[in-house]
Amino acid sequence: MAKLERALQGDFESILKRLDDGILSGSMSASFEDGSDWQTGNVRVAVRVYERYSLIGSNRVSLSLTLAARGDDLFLTAITSGGSQAVFFKINTFGESGFLRKLELILDSL
Repeated sequence: MAKLERALQGDFESILKRLDDGILSGSMSASFEDGSDWQTGNVRVAVRVYERYSLIGSNRVSLSLTLAARGDDLFLTAITSGGSQAVFFKINTFGESGFLRKLELILDSL
């Protein structure tokens, strides 16, 4: 499991769309699995779950993304999972780290 957290400033909808577009176009095997949106007043939360195939690990890797906002103040948490074929401990996390690196490149371009 790998995790990335970052504080951001900007428009919630446009940043969420850029993250979604970037993740889905970043790998031909990437897919949107499910999501949830919630709002009260000027507080918004979006949860997204993506998957992609990891060639190195020969398995699927998931990315859970949570974007929270109060006005233009945003906070992103992204956590990857999967990517290991071991029974009792993780021996191959290359797929997880790669998925998170793709997200980090998207964030750096914002």
